[in-house]
Amino acid sequence: MKAVVYETFSAPPRVQQLPDPAPETHGVVVKVMATGVCRSDWHGWVGHDPDIQLPHVPGHELAGIVEAVGKDVSKWKIGDRVTVPFVGGCGTCPECHSGNQQVCDRQFQPGFTHWGSFAQYVGIHQADINLVALPETLDFATAASLGCRFVTSFRAVVDQGKTSAGQWVAVHGCGGVGLSAIMIANAVGAHVIAVDISDEKLELARTLGAVATLNATRVANVAEAVIEISRGGVHVSLDALGHPTTCFNSISNLRKRGKHVQVGLMLAENSTPAIPMSKVIAHELEILGSHGMQAHRYDAMLAMLQSGKLAPEKLIGNTINLEQSIDALMNMDKFEGTGVTVITEF
Repeated sequence: MKAVVYETFSAPPRVQQLPDPAPETHGVVVKVMATGVCRSDWHGWVGHDPDIQLPHVPGHELAGIVEAVGKDVSKWKIGDRVTVPFVGGCGTCPECHSGNQQVCDRQFQPGFTHWGSFAQYVGIHQADINLVALPETLDFATAASLGCRFVTSFRAVVDQGKTSAGQWVAVHGCGGVGLSAIMIANAVGAHVIAVDISDEKLELARTLGAVATLNATRVANVAEAVIEISRGGVHVSLDALGHPTTCFNSISNLRKRGKHVQVGLMLAENSTPAIPMSKVIAHELEILGSHGMQAHRYDAMLAMLQSGKLAPEKLIGNTINLEQSIDALMNMDKFEGTGVTVITEF
């Protein structure tokens, strides 16, 4: 198979010919029809993820067709259209038994713990609990765009933030995660304030349902501006970027008993941000994480897609081929362009 491989962190990857994967007894091999290019892939490429062993194939936002099935798999057959959460469960640990595969003690992560989907084929472990069937009406590029950013945002807004109609929500950072969160929060009836440093991204945020936007480079104090717009602070706030400044602002702009959800990864030099803990205590704020979403929760999200309440296809920016993914991966930290980049040609 063709695949993008890097043999040294931060060095340019190359497209290489590699042996086709064989399914584990409990797994399947998926023919990749589309896969997203995510900032998490960039973090892995520069060496921020200790799970990655070199040489490595990145990629975790995938959709495709089951190509081969392990002998112990009972729920899937060759030809099934599928996607997969970027965090898969082992099926036997206490977290998996409680239905929380997204924090599995022995989690499987294509593109991190194992070779990923910047390739023509990818092996998926524990297929019976980790694969998700795709509706025939959902195209592969849109399905791939769900894989990390959209499902993480869905869990952050719906399951962790418990956002409800009429509440105020702030989203700090309007990349793929942030734009997804804006669309989802708007769909459940919340009033969304979008914060970014790009007017182009803020304009897209408005088209996806944001009732107000703030360019952080043009206001003296982002948190105070959000509090003024929301008349006292937001009920739920997401740091969708993963930076000490956006994290601090997200917590600071909450109203009393509000919820901060950390969605953007905080790695390397950003891993220990300052937190306004005095406000957390005095206002009884909640600080929550959001790390992917379980396969069994996809039904609720897919139902909203099929009813038209969510339209993730609007978030797709560029579709590219496997060779072009190398430049897209290496330049993720430049935050160029808007929307989600998806590889659709292999």
